[in-house]
Amino acid sequence: MNKSAYMNEIKEKVSKGNVYVMRHSLFSDVIRIGCTPESPNEYAKTLSKTTPGEYQVVFQLYCDNPCQIKKQVREYLDAKKYVNEFYQVSPEIAEKLLKTESLKIPIILA
Repeated sequence: MNKSAYMNEIKEKVSKGNVYVMRHSLFSDVIRIGCTPESPNEYAKTLSKTTPGEYQVVFQLYCDNPCQIKKQVREYLDAKKYVNEFYQVSPEIAEKLLKTESLKIPIILA
């Protein structure tokens, strides 16, 4: 398993952390939705070091199961997918979806 796949597997198991919406300085109408157990602002700084332009966190929410929330919101936005983790949707819409999804009570099937 390569390092990227390993890190993604670890992230999917995060029980508490942040879901976030980022913008990139080169794409004004495209956002990135993700999750991290760390500070989204620090993560944005790290990403900015490896790409032209800069990432900026426009919304973050500390919650339970942040990667599951990210996954569900990405499914909602699939039709708006730009490329990889980027979506052509306003940050406000993404923020509302993340807030709504974080308030849902999980159902356990027996």
